Amino acid sequence: MMKKYDYLLLILVVFITQSCGIYSFTGTNIKSDVKTIQIDNFPNNAILIEPSLSQTFYTELQDIFLQQTNLNLVKSGGDLQIEGEITGYKINPMTATADQTAAQSRLTITVNVRFFNTKFEDDNFEKTFSHYYDYDANAQLTGGILEDAFNEILERITQDIFNASVAKW
Repeated sequence: MMKKYDYLLLILVVFITQSCGIYSFTGTNIKSDVKTIQIDNFPNNAILIEPSLSQTFYTELQDIFLQQTNLNLVKSGGDLQIEGEITGYKINPMTATADQTAAQSRLTITVNVRFFNTKFEDDNFEKTFSHYYDYDANAQLTGGILEDAFNEILERITQDIFNASVAKW
């Protein structure tokens, strides 16, 4: 009778260790032969230009891939390649007050992304990602307000790009 439990325990241990091997804590779906990522600079082609946006976005995009994957960042020839451009940087009035003035403004940033997987070309895509940040219409979009806006917008956009490219969400 004891022998039967030993076999059952062995099967259970094998099953558990096998199933742990395919799970990733970051939710990525990166094949084992994909080792490198190339992230090109994203030029700012928006009509309205914020000088620091391109570099800030580029850094944030690199950071999310370096922090959440084991991929090595390379300048060229990456197994995964991300390129694109910032296509939109718009400020629009949002809600009105009783005297018909804007109570809030909305900053919207839009990025066009091309993703290439040199090992699995079926994963390739070109998509547009966008997010916004609302702020008091009487405030100037500078300093801390601009920094807060960039933090929120770029965190969302880079996470969406990460999810679309390596998490397959």
